[in-house]
Amino acid sequence: MTGLKFVGTDIPSAEDLANCIHCGFCLPSCPTYLATGQELESPRGRLHLINGVREGRIEPTSRTLEHLDLCLQCRACETACPSAVPYGRIMEDARASIMANEPDEQPREWRLRAFALRNVLARPRVLRLALGGARLYQRSGLQSLVRRWVAPVLPASLRRIEASAPSLTAAPFRKTGTLASPAGAGTRVAMLLGCLHGEMYPNMHTATVTALEHAGCEVVAPPAQVCCGALHAHAGDAGTARALARRNIHAFEAAGVDAVIVNAAGCGAAMKEYGRLLRHDANWAARAEAFSTKVKDVLEFVAEQDFAHDLGPVDRTVTLQDACHLAHAQRIRKAPREILGAIPGVTLNEMANSDRCCGSAGLYSVVQPEMSGRVLEPKMAAIAATSATTVCTSNPGCTLQIENGTRRFQVDADVRHVIEVLAESIEAGRRP
Repeated sequence: MTGLKFVGTDIPSAEDLANCIHCGFCLPSCPTYLATGQELESPRGRLHLINGVREGRIEPTSRTLEHLDLCLQCRACETACPSAVPYGRIMEDARASIMANEPDEQPREWRLRAFALRNVLARPRVLRLALGGARLYQRSGLQSLVRRWVAPVLPASLRRIEASAPSLTAAPFRKTGTLASPAGAGTRVAMLLGCLHGEMYPNMHTATVTALEHAGCEVVAPPAQVCCGALHAHAGDAGTARALARRNIHAFEAAGVDAVIVNAAGCGAAMKEYGRLLRHDANWAARAEAFSTKVKDVLEFVAEQDFAHDLGPVDRTVTLQDACHLAHAQRIRKAPREILGAIPGVTLNEMANSDRCCGSAGLYSVVQPEMSGRVLEPKMAAIAATSATTVCTSNPGCTLQIENGTRRFQVDADVRHVIEVLAESIEAGRRP
């Protein structure tokens, strides 16, 4: 990586970095610092590295970049910081400015990751083909054979990936156009379908439509929408993230809606920051800012509506995992608790450190499996201590990671998006 440095339009700003006063308040909130006790695996340590690279005092060697890559980008440090250091955007800028180097100078792992995201996640046909193969693998019985006879001799990394795969038995949610049109609807909203969660967790979308219709909203899904670009931005592929953002802005503008509803916290956080993502684009900056003001997390939006009428009983003892990009990036904590609290029969047992990362973090559990597992372990212990039979989330990545955790640590609990539990109550209230 000779000659590697921060280049391009996304170099972390001196003003952002200067906000850090090195107080250390971020340390107890950082999952990787708690797991390692190493200063360079903390937000303060990483900011020191980034500032050193920016000023030319530190060479961005492979070891330096490993410290940056080990960051979960959970943004818990932003909540803890008394100086309002915008750590999330500093880290995204740092990764983007590394990836702005010539391809042969980019870190190999980063380049391969960006290539996979660009050519699989951002291409629905390719993604569906890949997941179709996974469905066939599960439904044919081949998965059972592999787990019994082949998995024991596979490398640990492959065993971990295979064991963490979600069940793909349900039909994917791919509906577009008008999804709900209740009589007297006073609000017209559009729903982000996303790239992965409609394929892996279709009931999240079905439940979202049910809850929005119950709240008196007309619901549409623009067919021209695409992946939100969050994982691309986190991986430093700012160019692809911007291209996807432009396509989404155009698609949702054409839908003529009052709000854009997102049921994945990471996607919602990214879309609320489209204004900054496209800040250098004179043709799109103002449109992006206007668009971002319409983006609402589904829990945030529903909690503001008349949703609590005609709910039926749901006999569940639940605990709540505060998704990082809901609690820290979007600063939404009250809404999921208000919704759960309004459902008859639901008992909420709060877990310790409910807003600490579970270790999912997009692709993190795949590219940093060891640290992801270390972060997951105390989370599963906290869940088990609540004696809850359902873990409620607000992000499909958390759902996938915690489902894996229930199998790995033998915790007897299912995992549901908060909106799924609300939809269950709505359906119960409709029964005679």
